[in-house]
Amino acid sequence: MPVNLVAPEARSLLPVAGVELGVAEAHVRKPNRKDVLVVKLADGTRVSGVFTLNRFCAAPVLICKQHLAAGTGIRALLVNTGNANAGTGNDGLARAQQTCEALATALQCQPEQILPFSTGVIMEPLPAERIIAGLPQAIANLKADNWADAAEAIMTTDIVAKGVSRQLEIGGNTVTVTGIAKGSGMIHPNMATMLGYIATDAAVSQPALDALIQHAVNRSFNCITVDGDTSTNDALVLLATGQAGHAELTEADADYLALREAVTEVAMLLAQAIVRDGEGATKFMTIQVEAGQDEAECRQIAYAIAHSPLIKTAFFASDPNLGRILAAIGYAGVADLDVSKLKLYLGDVLVAEQGGRAASYVEADGAAVMQQAEILVRVVLGRGEASARVWTCDFSYDYVKINADYRS
Repeated sequence: MPVNLVAPEARSLLPVAGVELGVAEAHVRKPNRKDVLVVKLADGTRVSGVFTLNRFCAAPVLICKQHLAAGTGIRALLVNTGNANAGTGNDGLARAQQTCEALATALQCQPEQILPFSTGVIMEPLPAERIIAGLPQAIANLKADNWADAAEAIMTTDIVAKGVSRQLEIGGNTVTVTGIAKGSGMIHPNMATMLGYIATDAAVSQPALDALIQHAVNRSFNCITVDGDTSTNDALVLLATGQAGHAELTEADADYLALREAVTEVAMLLAQAIVRDGEGATKFMTIQVEAGQDEAECRQIAYAIAHSPLIKTAFFASDPNLGRILAAIGYAGVADLDVSKLKLYLGDVLVAEQGGRAASYVEADGAAVMQQAEILVRVVLGRGEASARVWTCDFSYDYVKINADYRS
């Protein structure tokens, strides 16, 4: 079961003025499940996105980038689950384009104003005809308060839906930020394997919106890993409808920083929810590396720890075999690391210092920490002021079972 995570109550996911969401059961892969989502956007909505760095990126990722670059204004998002439309070549591009054309016709806009997204099994033809057949149902279902159903409609191996809302005041107006995400396996930056959609009714200039999404993703979805696999379909989209009633924000405005904080919090909570719902996860771990020369080396060491199957399986077993952490730190690639200055903590327990086991360390203390569902691994490098933090989970028997049976 997910680690300290439950699906959000529908009423907790607040409507965003200028955004309507509709879902359908189109039988993309399996019957009797929500698997198509349409997100209709008010005219004038500004959109910014970040996408996977996998060179085998999916057809919808390529089309999204093209449509955003066209600059014609985005009027809707179209998401399907059950099929990734990745590793499908020109046929995949053509099928994704067909779905854009069908939705554009239904919404009376241009195909370039539709952003398509897919998630699911790789290297299988997209059943475009099923998605298109489901569009009338999704459009008839369009509602401003449909975020909970939307969160369910984008799930694959997720156990629970993921969604968060926050509100703040800007210029005497209430501004809403609501986001949903999916992800459970193939999680690793850049970005974590996932789909994420965050919307706000704030009015934000395009340059400020582009800067905002980069700030948020680097503190959230680019700080998580489940299994070290970077997906073909990762995408995070930030939508700003401009309907909250305040003056347009630029990066120079003080209120922009408040909005950035709210969006980043939503992104961080969604990213953490993905790790908490990692395939087969029983432990949620924070890997915190401090006192480094720069953030890059701190992240390098944090990911070496977070990616290690030996470490992740030890945490599943609650086995304080913590020499595995020292080994990961050592092979992380920081060539001039002085291990005699390093300290390793498990929770509040000092485990290692001066190049070896701490004199005060008692294995029973380490074992007690590892029994917990949420665990902090803290590494103090003793070589500077920089720090970085990564969130990950353990590897259980169920991770293997889920992925072995994924196409069943």
